Amino acid sequence: MGGSITDVPGIEVGHALCDEGTSGCTVVMCRSGAVPGVDTRGGAPGTRETDCLRPENVVSTVHAVFLSGGSAYGLDCGAGVMKWLEEHRIGFDVGCAIVPIVAGAVINDLAFSGGKVRPNAQTGYQACRTAVSPQAQQGNVGAGAGASIGKLAGNSKGMVKGGLGTASIRVGDLVVGAIVAVNCIGDVVDPATGEALAGTLSEDRSRIAGAMNLLTDSERGFREGFPTNTTIGVVATNALLSKAMATRVAMMGQDGYARTIIPIHTLSDGDVVFSLATGAVKADVNRVGALAAEAMARAVIGAVRAAESLGGVPCSRELRGGR
Repeated sequence: MGGSITDVPGIEVGHALCDEGTSGCTVVMCRSGAVPGVDTRGGAPGTRETDCLRPENVVSTVHAVFLSGGSAYGLDCGAGVMKWLEEHRIGFDVGCAIVPIVAGAVINDLAFSGGKVRPNAQTGYQACRTAVSPQAQQGNVGAGAGASIGKLAGNSKGMVKGGLGTASIRVGDLVVGAIVAVNCIGDVVDPATGEALAGTLSEDRSRIAGAMNLLTDSERGFREGFPTNTTIGVVATNALLSKAMATRVAMMGQDGYARTIIPIHTLSDGDVVFSLATGAVKADVNRVGALAAEAMARAVIGAVRAAESLGGVPCSRELRGGR
């Protein structure tokens, strides 16, 4: 594993936390602009500007993608990101103004604060101020601050701390990176070993009960209520791609979710993958998409391994004896 989405030249990442540290925002920025794509598969998405990213629509370049907590309230981060970009004259010059194109998505992490902590425009602005190219942080940072995993038994018990993860893969001159906030209803499973790293806990909270065990047990069942889940992420590459190809890379990037999260793309999740292509290297879209899926899978595992306990919700390391 290892690496960061910032290994892609031109990609910067910044994080900001709300004062209580139970929610936050992550911004993935490309000051020179990048060709975008997006794929939404969860049944409860919270997104901004995804329609303009569709291949048939006119926008050909985006300047930033934000990932945020706060449920739909967190979409307000986009205004702060736009303000920072405008101040730095990054965006489309329409004559009378600079208009940055900023897309984004949110997770529902309101349970950690009782619904009172919500990232806003100031949070998005602050995340831009911290954006840098060196390796991005992981764990309880930015959009991963209030993330949690495994809510099939309900939100009041049985959860394991989620977080933010990033990874990258280099093949010659081609670089593909991913960053993700993991806040899923299902289990996170290491595809290399089959071990469940996080998920709904057993009644005594000593082990991971297994999402599929709960779903296939007609006696126990499960009690998921209002959607409080979602995994949201970005894959970036220095490949030269059209919008249609970038969309295909985002679609293939969702395979990284499917390899590591069971179940995924449920009605209670709002799973989204954005893609950004900076256009420096010619590459086959099939290779880029396959690497995007692998980088995303590594980023998901990295998020869980780096997460720390919060508010009585244990992290994976605690449950697994420090491993």
